Amino acid sequence: MRSFRVLWRYPEITTTVVLLATVLVLHTVSEYTVGRWVAIAYVGVFVGWTLVGMVRDVLRGHVGLDVLAVVAMVATLAVEEYIASLIIVLMLSGGRALEDFAARRAKRDLTALLDRSPRVAHVLRHLAAPGTDEVHDTVVDDVVVDDVVVGDVLLVRPGEIVPVDGVLLSEGATFDESSLTGESLPVTRKAGEEASSGAVNGTRAVRMRAVRRSADSQYQQIVALVRAAEDSRAPVVRLADRFAVPFTAVSLVLAGTAWTISGDPTRFAEVLVLATPCPLLIAAPVAFLGGLSRSARSGVIIKGGTVIEQLARLRSAAFDKTGTLTQGRPDLVAVRPAGGFAADELLLLAASAEQYSSHVFADSIRRAAAERGLDLLAADEAVEVATNGVTAVLEGRSVVVGKPDYVASVAAETTRAALGSGQAAAYVAVDGRFAGVLVLADDPRPESSAVVSWLRAQGIEHVTMLTGDARPTAESIARQVGIDDVRAELLPPEKVRLAAELRPRPVMMVGDGVNDAPVLAAADVGVAMGAKGATAAGDAAGVVLLVDSLGKVVDAVSIGRHTLRVALTAIWIGIGLSIGLMLVAMTGAIPAVAGALVQELVDLATILYALRALGGPPSGLATDGHSRARREWLPSGAREAGAKVGRSGGLLESSGEDPEG
Repeated sequence: MRSFRVLWRYPEITTTVVLLATVLVLHTVSEYTVGRWVAIAYVGVFVGWTLVGMVRDVLRGHVGLDVLAVVAMVATLAVEEYIASLIIVLMLSGGRALEDFAARRAKRDLTALLDRSPRVAHVLRHLAAPGTDEVHDTVVDDVVVDDVVVGDVLLVRPGEIVPVDGVLLSEGATFDESSLTGESLPVTRKAGEEASSGAVNGTRAVRMRAVRRSADSQYQQIVALVRAAEDSRAPVVRLADRFAVPFTAVSLVLAGTAWTISGDPTRFAEVLVLATPCPLLIAAPVAFLGGLSRSARSGVIIKGGTVIEQLARLRSAAFDKTGTLTQGRPDLVAVRPAGGFAADELLLLAASAEQYSSHVFADSIRRAAAERGLDLLAADEAVEVATNGVTAVLEGRSVVVGKPDYVASVAAETTRAALGSGQAAAYVAVDGRFAGVLVLADDPRPESSAVVSWLRAQGIEHVTMLTGDARPTAESIARQVGIDDVRAELLPPEKVRLAAELRPRPVMMVGDGVNDAPVLAAADVGVAMGAKGATAAGDAAGVVLLVDSLGKVVDAVSIGRHTLRVALTAIWIGIGLSIGLMLVAMTGAIPAVAGALVQELVDLATILYALRALGGPPSGLATDGHSRARREWLPSGAREAGAKVGRSGGLLESSGEDPEG
């Protein structure tokens, strides 16, 4: 059955093989004329079909390599090498099958993500005794995962895939999240913690409450990104096209020279048979798909070949601060009330207003209120002004939380707080009066300095920070991670403008928040951090990091460079072998039929080399949180510089004032 499916999938191969066998049989029984006309008719149809495709490509502005194949087929027919012409047809049609086979091998990790998409969920339904509200039984109802609604209690059996994002109700469980994050070690979740869809449950059955529908869950967001990456094919074609015109010209010159010197038109066909373009057309797509597959396996989704090329050629890098270079989970370190407000009252009002903000510092303020046992108030109305703050009406009181200038616009007596190194502050006004300051501290990620140093060592000439945070805070973090160029207190349009002005190009921008989406879309390569990459920032970015680690930026750049290097090398292998064989064929040492068969070996060699994109050397940057491991790859001078940054980081005298970075 499998053989029949292959024959059905590639009918042109089956037809060509049957006709080639028929022509060979007719040739052996001396039916020379019949065999010749059968070959001429079939190859003529194939040439016409190829020419139609070429015209369509030219109308779309794409001049490719098919002209060589057409000239080779016409030339072999003209010199009555009709068996060779049929072999060329078989080679070209077989090239599609070879490419499909290699592409399936190259993108196996991408398709594995799609194939593992959860389809069924076990919903626990409580049955009440007749005439009462008392639960007397619980049944398991298997439903399509799209029918799960927020609040459903689900049963996840051992070894099953978590169908939707949910909060764990069981005491504890272990999950394999390797398909989501690339991390091979299982993770343990406790009751109340969230388990992501796509994770594989461990050895015990668990209960969980759905917090998102299937379409909104983490795994489905990743699947959507994978489909986008899988469908991006145009950049691959453009890479091969760069070689189309010069390779075609060289091939025709060699073939014409052989004909001129020998005076035998057969020599022209013998040379062109070895110039068929399969290696160039197949090698690049296979390599790029291999790179996309390898990146998915590493917890990095790269959206297509253009992004891979840009990653490989990066010359500048820009980073957001909060949640990118820093942990993104700041702690509330001080509450400084003013104007007669009590500390708990100030925190309660600020946290209640921050329920309606998406900023990372808002989450920290809410978490601090929960830890103090404060029950948040519901707002009658709330408005968030991106990068500035939030205004909410709580039980008739107007509460404003955010940047000092934003709060000062409603409370003129607002005064800036004195802050320590790496600290930031959220300012609060209540009913037009300055109410106080909430002081937060957000430390740099442990891997940030190593990532910045790695980028510089790999030839990234310009590294900068683009942040909406206050300059003192931004400069403090920048010094700790090794960035000299700091652009602070920026609004989103200013970030976009600065990203467009950065030189040299291409430029990579790394960010994590919704307010980073415009600058991520404007950069040559936008990189969205962590689980938040599946939101607006992820849609705008060309690269999405599924793991909340800045070290994955290194993986993305390394994979991009390795993939492009493999693709170009595979193309040059095909060109080199083809030109070498053409030079031999100019002497008449390779008959047309033998040349057509040898060219198949060239195809195979380029495909096998292109599959090297599936592997490759490690990035050389460990991100396990241990400073020694993170700096092992560095030369001694860089290690010493990193050590100085680490030792002095806690002593740097600077202050910051703004949580809205």
